[in-house]
Amino acid sequence: MKILITGGGGFIGSHLADRLLADGHEVCTVDTYATSRRDNLTPQDRLTIVEGSIADEAFFDGVMDEFRPDAVAHAAASYKDPDAWAEDARTNALGTAIVVKAAERLGVRRFVYFQTALCYGVKPEEQPITLGHPLRPYESSYAISKTAGENYVRLSSLDWVSFRLANVYGPRNLSGPLPTFFSRLTQGKPCFVTDTRRDFLFVSDLVDVVVKALVDGVGSGAYHVSSGSDVAIKDLFDAVTKALGMGEIDVEIRPRAADDAPSILLDPSRTNADFGWRTSVALEDGVAQAIAWYQEHGIEQTYTHLKEEQLRVRS
Repeated sequence: MKILITGGGGFIGSHLADRLLADGHEVCTVDTYATSRRDNLTPQDRLTIVEGSIADEAFFDGVMDEFRPDAVAHAAASYKDPDAWAEDARTNALGTAIVVKAAERLGVRRFVYFQTALCYGVKPEEQPITLGHPLRPYESSYAISKTAGENYVRLSSLDWVSFRLANVYGPRNLSGPLPTFFSRLTQGKPCFVTDTRRDFLFVSDLVDVVVKALVDGVGSGAYHVSSGSDVAIKDLFDAVTKALGMGEIDVEIRPRAADDAPSILLDPSRTNADFGWRTSVALEDGVAQAIAWYQEHGIEQTYTHLKEEQLRVRS
């Protein structure tokens, strides 16, 4: 197949590209490299790397017209600055509308979208969160604009799947608590963890599901991709120190704020049933792989789409 990946130079997009290329498909990636690394992709046969913004309609239509994909995986997103509302709206809402319309025009057979679990808000009313939970993306510009993008996908005539994601981690990931812990620990800076639990998903487990949707046409509509269990942030921290050879070290554990959710856990039962899928990478093994990549490649900057008050909830 010919598959176009927006955000193909990023964390999830580059891992997906690697898998598809290994399976013999032809891949085109589109990325601005605002929050991704150019060394995430290795130039090779059957890979076309294009730099530019999906919010530039003439540019993106030209890429689509030239490549003419059978399927599109839409992983591009703005999340670099929680106050960059205009850029979030431009990329995540307008950009998605442009990508969707181009895919419709060319008769793309399959469209996969990546959505944030923040679409349910930072304090969901049920645990685990089911697909019937009301959408309340009010705490961040990222969640608002990503949910708008998902609505454009839903409005389209495309054969689509939207994956609402747990906290995806692994090599090349530059957002969330894992790279932050690594960066601070290796620089001798103090760390703290909050008394919360979160749902972590290794990137290769996610890619397994995405390939089934893109290539095999499995699924329809919205799905949760998650491990189905939650992990204490302290346990994540301990896995990082173990991977760094530090063993277990004392770390400040801060109590949850009044508006903090004890856990944010997605119910993956529909995904398990429709895709015949379960996670396979244990947290300790996945963290070790991520740390090995950080040690080899280094981290110059990490990113978050939440302001300080929301960080108490998500990390």
